Amino acid sequence: MSYVIFGRAIKTEYLTLGTLFATGLLAYSSMGGKKASPTGKTMSERVNEAAPIKAASKEEEELMDSIKHFVAEAEKEGGGSSHH
Repeated sequence: MSYVIFGRAIKTEYLTLGTLFATGLLAYSSMGGKKASPTGKTMSERVNEAAPIKAASKEEEELMDSIKHFVAEAEKEGGGSSHH
């Protein structure tokens, strides 16, 4: 069987191979790029530098400390890597 594309008969085998090739090419090209952080800092250190949080009250300060402690413990358990 074949399909007519731009006035030419194209076999389904060629359409299948073209689709598989294009999908593979897109998957391969999406895997490229930089993987590691160039600074070597953990995620929490980078977040703290980018957006420092200033507590307005003692309760907020205690909450921020407990969150920082939780993140530090989670990074110790997970090895500091991000899970996608």
